[in-house]
Amino acid sequence: MDKIIVLLALAWGSAIIKLNIWSVVVDTFFGVIRAIKEHKFNSSFGIDGAIRKISMIASLAFLLVLDRIVQINLIGFIPETIRTYLPVDAIGVAEFFGLLYIAYELVSILKNMTLCGLPVKRLWEMVKKFLSQYTNELPDNNT
Repeated sequence: MDKIIVLLALAWGSAIIKLNIWSVVVDTFFGVIRAIKEHKFNSSFGIDGAIRKISMIASLAFLLVLDRIVQINLIGFIPETIRTYLPVDAIGVAEFFGLLYIAYELVSILKNMTLCGLPVKRLWEMVKKFLSQYTNELPDNNT
């Protein structure tokens, strides 16, 4: 139990891990609202969503342990334009994957907000433009 508390304390010290935890909570929140509206489970609130979210958090916990054993700085893999927004000078493996998970959750949050009927089209377009600069694996254009 003490090891779990220490691990959580280490995770809570990282701003990127904090953002990742918050993104999971917000995605779950909007997934629940969407499930209530549609009267069925969805990819954010249901067994698939729970497995995905637990796997993200568990992998970050494992990677935090790995970061404590092997200290690697992956900040060079982050594009310079993104680095200016990050509140850190060094990126470990956990934070690197945390950034990827945040991007994934952000897409899911905006999708859920759109399907809930919230007016987020302009925000979605900004995020889509930002993500399209760094990846070509965006979701379909249905939302």
